[in-house]
Amino acid sequence: MPALVGWIYAEPEAWGFVWAAGLAVGLGGGAWGVFGAPGREDVGAREGFAIVGLSWIALSAIGALPFVLGGVLPSYTNAFFETMSGFTTTGATILGGAHTPGIEAIPRAFHFWRSLAHWMGGMGIIVLTLAVLPILGVGGMQLFRAEVPGPSADKLTPRVRETAKRLWLLYVGITAIEVALLLPAMSLFDAVNHAFATMATGGFSPEGGSVGDYDSAYVDGVITVFMFLAGMNFALHYRMLRGEPLTAIEDTEFRTYAAVVIGATALLVVATWEPTVAFIPGNDGASTYSSLATSFRYAVFQAVAIITTTGFGTADYELWSSLGTGVLFLLFFCGGMAGSTGGGIKVVRHVLLGKTAYREIRQLVHPKAVLPIRLNEAVVDRTTIDNILSFVVLYLGLLFAGTLVVSALGLDLWSAFTAALSCVGNIGPAFGAVGPTDNYAHIPMLGKWALAFLMVAGRLEIYTVLILFAPAFWRR
Repeated sequence: MPALVGWIYAEPEAWGFVWAAGLAVGLGGGAWGVFGAPGREDVGAREGFAIVGLSWIALSAIGALPFVLGGVLPSYTNAFFETMSGFTTTGATILGGAHTPGIEAIPRAFHFWRSLAHWMGGMGIIVLTLAVLPILGVGGMQLFRAEVPGPSADKLTPRVRETAKRLWLLYVGITAIEVALLLPAMSLFDAVNHAFATMATGGFSPEGGSVGDYDSAYVDGVITVFMFLAGMNFALHYRMLRGEPLTAIEDTEFRTYAAVVIGATALLVVATWEPTVAFIPGNDGASTYSSLATSFRYAVFQAVAIITTTGFGTADYELWSSLGTGVLFLLFFCGGMAGSTGGGIKVVRHVLLGKTAYREIRQLVHPKAVLPIRLNEAVVDRTTIDNILSFVVLYLGLLFAGTLVVSALGLDLWSAFTAALSCVGNIGPAFGAVGPTDNYAHIPMLGKWALAFLMVAGRLEIYTVLILFAPAFWRR
């Protein structure tokens, strides 16, 4: 598809996609010929984790080749970083650096490839494969569980392949609606690219200044709405379309998600509206907006962009008051809903962690009481709670390890910490040297590989990637 876009716009660099596609077909066909198709008995839980984890790494490795073969990014490290950032919907870019081309300077075929990588990775590459290739229907639930974000994978139908089909049809439909709504304000090419990046909560834009370059309240509004929808559990979308409109309102995680967005937006309005920011001590030089409507427009866009981990930008939030940057920093730890295309820790985990902490306090007062943890009136089993606690510990462990590696390579501690936080949470922009108006091109080669590892670990919910490093995983 990117090669076709390159042909339409007469871009010779697009031949890189043809050569990379031929190599991919050769490698895949050769492996198929040597090893054959998997049988039903061959795909268990271990194989599911291996297929998903290794497939994402392999696809990023192959997907980076067009940048190199087309001469757009001579450095394979930069190409791999950009591609992994696309597939994992992180949106961190190395374009625009001292030794890399600017975002607007690369051919349109490569803009489309970046957005297409977002869009495929958002709903899940393996979920897409399950939907269109019957041969991988065997062991489908193992693959589905290993790739779908959240503590548990919601099946919409008894058959996992049918679930994958319905998720992708829903995804395609909502994307098409966004494209149609964006067309009055931008070209078809730009509308498709931004819709792909929005629904995947990715953040790549063909414009150097991201969405802010359009300077349009209409564009901001449309993208804000669809970022919010992309941060919702797609199972809720499906059930509402099936005639259950109150499903979202009755869902504890959705109510929390909406409340956080509303609360964060209100605080950001206070932090950016001129009449209110004057009362915040020590923020006299902060960037402000004289109009309440303008302040709300930028506040809600940035709040939704960060909590859903989309990472689009319409303002340099580092120029806001300390209250504003503080609110956005906390949103970096939140993430969208489970079952959405958003990254991060996920709202449901925060809900259950809060309920667990409250239950422990009550247990101290009533030691003999039986105090089950409930979510949407259903009792949450101990295994799920243990999984969430372990996930958060591993998430923080990866964050601190990434910070140590990147800071050891020369970045200041604040920039290193937020870069690692942004990559493991699949957000994109961060603070300091990798803020909303900066890029990742200046990070040393080893740092880029470390951050790329954090991206795929964060997108696949950590366990799927870390289990590949356990010796016991490979023993028969």
